[in-house]
Amino acid sequence: MTSIIPFFGESVFDADVTKAMGEAFDAACGHLGDREPPPLVKEIVAKRIIEAAKRGEHDPQRLCAKALDALGLNRLYS
Repeated sequence: MTSIIPFFGESVFDADVTKAMGEAFDAACGHLGDREPPPLVKEIVAKRIIEAAKRGEHDPQRLCAKALDALGLNRLYS
Protein backbone atom coordinates (compact mmCIF):
# COMPACT_ATOMS: atom_id res chain seq x y z
CA MET A 1 0.00 0.00 0.00
CA THR A 2 1.41 3.34 -1.11
CA SER A 3 0.28 6.59 0.43
CA ILE A 4 -1.29 9.36 -1.62
CA ILE A 5 -0.15 11.99 0.90
CA PRO A 6 3.27 12.62 -0.73
CA PHE A 7 1.38 13.86 -3.81
CA PHE A 8 -0.64 16.50 -1.91
CA GLY A 9 1.87 19.32 -2.42
CA GLU A 10 0.34 22.45 -0.91
CA SER A 11 -3.16 20.91 -0.72
CA VAL A 12 -4.75 20.24 2.66
CA PHE A 13 -7.68 17.89 3.25
CA ASP A 14 -9.49 16.84 6.39
CA ALA A 15 -9.04 13.34 7.79
CA ASP A 16 -12.20 11.86 6.23
CA VAL A 17 -11.37 13.13 2.75
CA THR A 18 -7.76 12.01 3.10
CA LYS A 19 -8.98 8.53 4.06
CA ALA A 20 -11.33 8.38 1.07
CA MET A 21 -8.55 9.53 -1.24
CA GLY A 22 -6.20 6.89 0.16
CA GLU A 23 -8.78 4.17 -0.37
CA ALA A 24 -9.34 5.36 -3.94
CA PHE A 25 -5.60 5.49 -4.63
CA ASP A 26 -5.05 1.97 -3.31
CA ALA A 27 -8.02 0.64 -5.28
CA ALA A 28 -6.92 2.32 -8.52
CA CYS A 29 -3.35 1.05 -8.15
CA GLY A 30 -4.76 -2.41 -7.39
CA HIS A 31 -6.60 -2.41 -10.71
CA LEU A 32 -3.29 -1.92 -12.50
CA GLY A 33 -2.00 -5.43 -11.86
CA ASP A 34 0.01 -7.46 -9.42
CA ARG A 35 3.15 -5.35 -9.63
CA GLU A 36 3.80 -1.93 -8.17
CA PRO A 37 2.80 0.69 -10.77
CA PRO A 38 5.64 2.85 -12.12
CA PRO A 39 6.11 6.19 -10.32
CA LEU A 40 4.70 8.20 -13.23
CA VAL A 41 1.51 6.13 -13.27
CA LYS A 42 1.10 6.53 -9.50
CA GLU A 43 1.57 10.27 -9.90
CA ILE A 44 -1.13 10.47 -12.60
CA VAL A 45 -3.52 8.43 -10.45
CA ALA A 46 -2.83 10.58 -7.39
CA LYS A 47 -3.18 13.87 -9.24
CA ARG A 48 -6.53 12.88 -10.74
CA ILE A 49 -7.84 11.84 -7.34
CA ILE A 50 -6.60 15.06 -5.75
CA GLU A 51 -8.15 17.19 -8.53
CA ALA A 52 -11.51 15.43 -8.10
CA ALA A 53 -11.38 15.82 -4.31
CA LYS A 54 -10.66 19.53 -4.68
CA ARG A 55 -13.82 19.79 -6.81
CA GLY A 56 -15.82 18.18 -3.99
CA GLU A 57 -15.85 14.48 -4.87
CA HIS A 58 -15.23 12.45 -1.72
CA ASP A 59 -16.62 9.01 -2.56
CA PRO A 60 -13.71 6.51 -2.82
CA GLN A 61 -15.32 4.53 -5.64
CA ARG A 62 -15.95 7.61 -7.77
CA LEU A 63 -12.48 8.95 -7.02
CA CYS A 64 -11.01 5.61 -8.12
CA ALA A 65 -13.11 5.68 -11.30
CA LYS A 66 -11.85 9.16 -12.17
CA ALA A 67 -8.26 8.02 -11.73
CA LEU A 68 -8.81 4.99 -13.94
CA ASP A 69 -10.54 7.23 -16.52
CA ALA A 70 -7.34 9.27 -16.72
CA LEU A 71 -5.53 6.10 -17.79
CA GLY A 72 -8.29 5.03 -20.16
CA LEU A 73 -9.02 1.99 -17.99
CA ASN A 74 -12.23 2.70 -16.11
CA ARG A 75 -14.48 1.19 -18.76
CA LEU A 76 -12.65 -2.10 -18.17
CA TYR A 77 -13.57 -2.17 -14.47
CA SER A 78 -17.08 -0.68 -14.50
